[in-house]
Amino acid sequence: MQHTPDTAYHYNVMRRAIDLIDSAGDPLSLETLAAEMGMSPAHFQRVFSRWVGVSPKRYQQYLTLGHAKALLADRFTTLEAAHEAGLSGSGRLHDLFLRWEAMSPGEFAKGGAGLTIYWGWFDSPFGLALVMGTDKGICGLGFAAEMGEDWAMQDLVTRWPKAEFAEDPMRLRPWVLAAFGAEEAELSHAPLYLIGAPFQIKVWEALLRIPSGHVTTYSEIAGSIGNPRAVRAVGTAVGRNPVSWLIPCHRALRKSGGLGGYHWGLPVKRALLAYESARIEA
Repeated sequence: MQHTPDTAYHYNVMRRAIDLIDSAGDPLSLETLAAEMGMSPAHFQRVFSRWVGVSPKRYQQYLTLGHAKALLADRFTTLEAAHEAGLSGSGRLHDLFLRWEAMSPGEFAKGGAGLTIYWGWFDSPFGLALVMGTDKGICGLGFAAEMGEDWAMQDLVTRWPKAEFAEDPMRLRPWVLAAFGAEEAELSHAPLYLIGAPFQIKVWEALLRIPSGHVTTYSEIAGSIGNPRAVRAVGTAVGRNPVSWLIPCHRALRKSGGLGGYHWGLPVKRALLAYESARIEA
């Protein structure tokens, strides 16, 4: 369970800061935030800057409830433009995914029968993460900070009811380190193995084309896969994405600038979007 020793701690500090920022309404000073966290201003600044690369003052701007609307105005990406630019553009964290594989419809219909899925818990920049994978790549990733460990485990296990599950974090660790960009990662990319229905996989493929720090809308995704009226079905498929963060469902927003839903809790979605915006700036 490694990313850096303090990643879970950093996320918990950030999570408490979200609550404070929301309840305050107006930007809080470094001194006020630090006092509420029980830290000195200098220590609080170091924690935030190490976690995301920008100051707490700047980061607050990315945590505000209006950040999604600002992203739609400034960093909206059409899927067609993203595709033309290629997957490995300079702004993309996940040019990890030039290698991924989808399960065939026939295999999917078997509910995971014949598959061995390995799992483990890992620290991540967004709290404790449950990661699952086959011999071919990561097939599941969920966050427990908002929903709890038991809920996260039950949620992923029930997606593939006939699979065999085996705890083996060391088998997954090299992929996980690469997926979260850990300094000690020895691999440049983490392979993905997408287990889903054909329509779901189309939607997830579209999500993989959205660059880090950018967003799109559910309706844009629907149009890009040739079903412009299927916005609700697209929303459902986005919500059923089993590999959060890596297949970036957090980058799908409502046309209105609303966050929409997020399977692992809206505070996590806000944290993911703010983290990516800050990393681009940093």
